[in-house]
Amino acid sequence: MFLIINFIIILLIIRILFSRKILESLMKYRWKFLLRFQHIFFLFIFILMTYFTENYFLDSNQLVISIILNTIFNVGIYYLVYYYLVPRFYLSNKYPEFILYALILFLGSSLFRILWEPAVFQMDFSGEGYHVGFLYNVYISQGIIILVGSFLGITKDKFLIEQDVISLGEEKDQLYLDLLKSKLNPHFLLNTLNNIYANSFTHSEKTSDSILQLSRLLKYIIYDSGKEKVTVSQEFSSLKALAALYQLKYNNQLDIVMDIEDQEEFDIAEIPSAILLTLFENALKHSAIGEDAHGFIQLFCHIERSELYFEIVNSVGKDRTHAAESDYHGLGNEAIIHILEKFYPDQYEFYSGPKENDQYKIALTITING
Repeated sequence: MFLIINFIIILLIIRILFSRKILESLMKYRWKFLLRFQHIFFLFIFILMTYFTENYFLDSNQLVISIILNTIFNVGIYYLVYYYLVPRFYLSNKYPEFILYALILFLGSSLFRILWEPAVFQMDFSGEGYHVGFLYNVYISQGIIILVGSFLGITKDKFLIEQDVISLGEEKDQLYLDLLKSKLNPHFLLNTLNNIYANSFTHSEKTSDSILQLSRLLKYIIYDSGKEKVTVSQEFSSLKALAALYQLKYNNQLDIVMDIEDQEEFDIAEIPSAILLTLFENALKHSAIGEDAHGFIQLFCHIERSELYFEIVNSVGKDRTHAAESDYHGLGNEAIIHILEKFYPDQYEFYSGPKENDQYKIALTITING
């Protein structure tokens, strides 16, 4: 009876300790420790079970020896189920074979204990019901060993799969972030350096301005873009530096209008790094600005009631319309949407599509403190 009560208590403890919320929080950071903890916890419970069920038949010295021998024997049974039967048969969808071998193991281990324990310890079954009680104890304890070994072996596989999914998700998120941060055109940076080099021979005023803007942009790329989030002000600093470099390249003839108010919220609100910079760089790439006399980019940003609204409208060269629309919906936008889903699930709106008169519009709304 005591063993049955113990078994019920064990099930309750396992149900509480291994509830979904606790498991998810533990697995997020310490899943390997959790798997080891399962074994240690059950071993401790089994030793207590053996002590309280065997003390009816044995004196203190025999009880210690019985606990040691039973623990060694059943650890072997437990790991045989956990590391062999479950992976070999259950996880291979060979359920009848798994049930058959688990039943054979249960009967064999129970029979072994029934035969060797009374013979080795010369147990006294003269008390009323002692013989039946001993049989119950053996059958139930061996059943618990096999059931718990099976349960933990099966859930271990589920835990490892979930951990792999989490790890793959984190790696995918990092790949998307890296993709965003690598979107800045390296050819443009090289051309900028070449322009600075050429201007240095004529002592042009552009040289110092170019170096200043390039340093701001590189500072963001090297230091700030490595962060998970940056302030809106930091993002705009890099964006303005990139725009200034383009203006210097084309003698300040580009039609780039930035309608960005100075707001205190820009210094507080944080967004994933490189998102706005990537959108602006895409607009520079597809607007034909600097090549087409009618090329333009209009940018607007505002924060109101914890909502960030960012909009870019740009021209699209007639010979680039189809290519631009295709590129806009390529990996750049896919990466941005994935990052938005990660940081702002159900808290953002993203639109990317053509407007009238060979124009293209991108609009992003984010609930920052939602």
